[in-house]
Amino acid sequence: MKAAVLRAFGEAPRYEEFPDPVAADGEVVIEVCAASLKPVDKQMASGSHYASAQALPVICGIDGVGRLPDGQRVLFGGARAPYGAMAERTVVRKAFAFPVPDALDDSTAAAIPNPGVSAWLSLEHRAKLAPGENVLILGATGVTGGLAIKIARLLGAGRVVAAGRNREMLSALNGRGADAIIPLDVSAQELTQAFIREAGDAGFQVVIDYVWGPVAEAFFAAVTRKEFAAVTTETRYVQVGESAGANVTLPAAVLRSTPLTIMGTAGIPPGEVLFGTLLKVMQHAAGGGLSIETERVPLSDVETAWRHESSGRRIVLVP
Repeated sequence: MKAAVLRAFGEAPRYEEFPDPVAADGEVVIEVCAASLKPVDKQMASGSHYASAQALPVICGIDGVGRLPDGQRVLFGGARAPYGAMAERTVVRKAFAFPVPDALDDSTAAAIPNPGVSAWLSLEHRAKLAPGENVLILGATGVTGGLAIKIARLLGAGRVVAAGRNREMLSALNGRGADAIIPLDVSAQELTQAFIREAGDAGFQVVIDYVWGPVAEAFFAAVTRKEFAAVTTETRYVQVGESAGANVTLPAAVLRSTPLTIMGTAGIPPGEVLFGTLLKVMQHAAGGGLSIETERVPLSDVETAWRHESSGRRIVLVP
């Protein structure tokens, strides 16, 4: 069969022949219909992700949409190494194949689960967003950040502020889920002042951060107090991505002067939480409450697609 095969970390996978998968006990071979190309796929192929393959070659792609031998269309994930989603066929445990609503086309069904589930888990499972609380999304012009805005609204957020580097896309978010916007392509001092201004007296109870680096440092500077003050609200800060930088400097005064809790996404949650969240995302997508822009690309063009930056939309590879 044909597949996107990775033979060296840090390089793009190549479209080439690979042995067909054979199902073992409890597994099923899936005919792949579509697989989305996500930042995590590139991170894993670079060798820098904690879940990167231990041995090469491997087929790239952590999830996708396909058909079971009986023709049922399913969303699948967790293919058995060295197989992956970016192939004509793959093999997964039967428990990792889920029915896809008829209302969703293959591209949407393949593209929305990963960013949608990630955003939903960050807001509900990790940050424990409560109705009426104020939310700041750092990196809102990315695919996952844009979905986080919509999901925050579905979960009852009181006020949602979107911050991003793509000014054109950022402007489009104003009034379409976001109550206010903050451009990130400004000086650190300007950014800190913008965070202070938009936080107002009520503050942000939840921050979802897809960028980290200097942007996070500007936010920490914004919440650092210069005097003793009574605690009125706590900020739960969820670190998700690092598109602006992998490291930060965190002065001790930040944590001593303000009620700030910093946490990560903490890997994969318990199965019932993960599957329940996936069901919510798929239901809202099928009902029109969540959407994603996609760009269909033949799997044979995977090398070109790998190097292409598709801002605001998700590339979907089709065998």
